[in-house]
This record gives sequence, C-alpha cells and structure tokens, in this order.
Amino acid sequence: MGLLGKRKNKKFNYKPRYFEHDGDGSPFSIEHKFDKYRSTVGENQSLKGKFKTAWGELRETSDKNTRLRLLVLIGVLLFVFLLIIGFDLSIFYQ
Repeated sequence: MGLLGKRKNKKFNYKPRYFEHDGDGSPFSIEHKFDKYRSTVGENQSLKGKFKTAWGELRETSDKNTRLRLLVLIGVLLFVFLLIIGFDLSIFYQ
C-alpha cells in the first residue's frame, strides 16, 4: 500500500432535483474557507515541499506591527506573572 502511493478520494457529483443556482460551481462542494489564500493547499507536494512553501509565504507576508504587538503582549503578561508570584522587582531600580 505504501509503495504504490495514496488512494484518491472518490468524488460524487450531487445534483439536487429542485434547486437551481445562478453561481459559479456547486453550492454543495466542500471547500475550506481559506483554501484560495493558501499556497500549501492544492498540489500534492511532499512534506518538505509544503514546509518550504509555508516558510516562504511566512517570510513574504511578515508584518512588523504584529511582531511588535506580540512582544508587548508577552512583556505585559510576563510582568503580571512576576507580580502574581511575588517576585521582588526592586532589583531593577537603584
């Protein structure tokens, strides 16, 4: 089984009897909400290929404001944690 590759999933072409739609594609097709925005979905790549494309997408769309917000949030949570456990903050003052 592992030597021959993965089996393809069966696709069923369901057409309801009394439903007429005026749009693209079938309203009954199952598709994830963010598939059209991801580059790792679609082609049947290896695991290494998926990681490479995901890493490239992350590097292209990195946002500096998000990083700054994350660092500030981690700092505030760390400060609150130190206050809760009773850490002596006077070592930072002279």
